[in-house]
Amino acid sequence: MHQALYRKYRPNVFDDVYGQEHITSILRYEAMRGSVSHAYLFSGSRGTGKTTCAKILAKSVNCLNPKDGNPCNECENCRAIDTGSTTDVIEMDAATNTGVDYIRDLRENVMYTPAMLKKRVYIIDEAHMLSDSAFNALLKTIEEPPEHVLYIFATTEQHKIPATIISRCQRFEFRRITMKSLVERLMYIAKNESINLTEDGATLIAKTAQGGMRDAISLMELCAGSHKEITSNLVNEILGTSSYEKMYNVAKSIAEKNYAKLFEAINEVVISSKDVLVFFADLTAFYRDMMVQKSNVAKDYLELLPSEYKLLEDASSLFSMATLIYHASLLDDAYANMMRNPTGKRLCAEITLMKMCDPRLSDSSDALLSRLSVLEDKITLISKGITVDTAATVDEGSTSESDDDILAAASEAPNSTEANEESKQPEGITELEYWDEIISKVVEKDAPTGSFLRGSSCCYSQKNQRYYLVVPNSFTEHLLNTDKNKKSIFDAMLLSEIDIASVNQLKIVVKKGKDILSDLDEFE
Repeated sequence: MHQALYRKYRPNVFDDVYGQEHITSILRYEAMRGSVSHAYLFSGSRGTGKTTCAKILAKSVNCLNPKDGNPCNECENCRAIDTGSTTDVIEMDAATNTGVDYIRDLRENVMYTPAMLKKRVYIIDEAHMLSDSAFNALLKTIEEPPEHVLYIFATTEQHKIPATIISRCQRFEFRRITMKSLVERLMYIAKNESINLTEDGATLIAKTAQGGMRDAISLMELCAGSHKEITSNLVNEILGTSSYEKMYNVAKSIAEKNYAKLFEAINEVVISSKDVLVFFADLTAFYRDMMVQKSNVAKDYLELLPSEYKLLEDASSLFSMATLIYHASLLDDAYANMMRNPTGKRLCAEITLMKMCDPRLSDSSDALLSRLSVLEDKITLISKGITVDTAATVDEGSTSESDDDILAAASEAPNSTEANEESKQPEGITELEYWDEIISKVVEKDAPTGSFLRGSSCCYSQKNQRYYLVVPNSFTEHLLNTDKNKKSIFDAMLLSEIDIASVNQLKIVVKKGKDILSDLDEFE
């Protein structure tokens, strides 16, 4: 008879519980010392090991041959608990037994000694579902139970447990299991079960499980039913989720205001029988990742594949933080509306994406603030004497000192003290700080131009009094080297308080070496 993998690989000792060492070490120590409390409260999200630890603790306190606080799983008592043939370990589902009458029966039965074990253990799952009267009926027996009784409460919503109950229990909070631990466990099970699981497939399953071991193992077993190699593409196909690359393409289409691609993305979700609600949940998660990346702490908080992190960097450079927050609020409102009205999911999704492209379509305060920000930038440009709606004319015939010599001071270090004394003013190249913020301003006004600035840098030559926009290839140089595009970059630099007098001071060049500051002398 087939047994679900999450049941087959359920830990039998504390040492096998993944990701909860801060709890299992204490429980094992208490069981080894014989100082087990009379009542425990295990709280945490689903699939993190609450019921598993409760059953291991029940075996530990009743085991005839315990090993360092762990049950032996071989003695008569351990086998009886595993098979459920003993009446001394009672597992209750509070969700179906919420009434006070059931608790009154429990309170009367605790007075009797165990039939075959050392202790009678009551494991009350989903404890927060008990009624107020049921909790009141438990108070006295939890505070002063007989020595042969042990209570273990498990809940996913600790805030619903009365403080009077919590104060009478030893409380443990189960954390979400890290992605690294989930992947490690999945790869171990896959090897034992001869399941062809790739590293990226395991990573995506672990990410979808959101810290729950049971969910991760169940999802892997579901994907294994295809009898194919479990890759990230297969996981996306079976679970109906969207790949990171697809979310990147949607975000890019929003930045470029490409309505056709956005409608096509929604249509693809609908005709593939995937849930639009799941698609929006994935897009919301992607926007959250972009906000984290924009805060320069992505590597500390996000667990992504290198390819996914590169896509995230590119996508986040298309938006300012204010725009990301505005879009995230639209996505959150749309998700709530879809939950209330499932029949209108597609229409709600399409309207939301259009609002994200154009803040004028929304009357929310966030949209108005976004539009005011654009007006403020225009006023700033006008105050500097810059014409907002017309492109500046670049005088291609203007002359300046040869660009071959712009790194003379930086590349030719003085050989003596006398040389330093003869230098009246330090010369060299400085790289502009906060260039990503300037790119964000370009994206807000001209998304196509801003998209080509990804991976670029900007340097200022003190000797030549010129700004050099260093781009990765000649194709990008050709696209950006137009009056219109240079005007967009020039305006963004002015808004960022960069002291640039005219478009003529901006020159676009192709990066040649690894060090931007050292290869400028080779341009032209």
